[in-house]
Amino acid sequence: MFIASGWKDYEVIDTGEGEKLERWKDVILRRPDPQAIWPRQRPELWARADAHYHRSARGGGEWEFFRSLPERWTVAYGDLRFYVRPTGFKHTGLFPEQAVNWDWMAARIREANRPVKVLNLFGYTGGATVACARAGAQVTHVDAAKGMVQWAGENRRLSDIDETHVRWIVDDAKKFVLREARRGNAYQGILMDPPSYGRGPGGEVWKLENELYPLVEACEEVLAKDALFLLINSYTTGLQPAVLNNMLTMAVSRHRGGKVTAEEIVLPVTAGGVLPCGATGRWQQAPSA
Repeated sequence: MFIASGWKDYEVIDTGEGEKLERWKDVILRRPDPQAIWPRQRPELWARADAHYHRSARGGGEWEFFRSLPERWTVAYGDLRFYVRPTGFKHTGLFPEQAVNWDWMAARIREANRPVKVLNLFGYTGGATVACARAGAQVTHVDAAKGMVQWAGENRRLSDIDETHVRWIVDDAKKFVLREARRGNAYQGILMDPPSYGRGPGGEVWKLENELYPLVEACEEVLAKDALFLLINSYTTGLQPAVLNNMLTMAVSRHRGGKVTAEEIVLPVTAGGVLPCGATGRWQQAPSA
């Protein structure tokens, strides 16, 4: 398992009965989590929640607030800073489990000790973008949602990353990658965090089971000869680590060598155990002799 255990401003306090109780700095949120099918270990702690997201039988849901919260607030991970807030679709604008991948990519970038260009596809609010830029990479951040790109830009400023280190693109991920291949552009690092289903800015339909492998193949075309890594995240039920391992082996490692690893990605739970948060597959180029 890849365990994101380096947080101080974030904590999973307890889990169970289809929910998780989390601390985001000094705000405690209670949110649905379908993986948590076991009993709660510390039931007495759940009354501490400042807000609770209730799912609706009709789809979606809404927040119930037990005290007045700021519209948004900041959390820190090392020297990185991010805005978080309760959104109408239960999320907060940050997936804290991804910190284990931020650390891994940042280490690859620093170890290279040379210029590194990174392509972040489905970049969301820019956690990985900020982490890679802080490590010294030039990052191209791509997301189909203009609002998410704006939020990512705010996180870049909040973390005091120079604006010249990031290029912001509002576009369909695959279309952008194919254009980059035609232009002859290449990247030393590529990461992607694709949704199960979505639409691009031009109405393009994205279905993960149909689109992911062709996208990985397209990304292999824009990996530089001196590439460092290609990383895939998945929150889709059924897309297990072995699936990511197979895709990276067939689409990348078979042509370039290197090492493929794929594991569950998890968060530690203070009350005990870990919370599964999807899967991550990593391809890493073999170090030079």
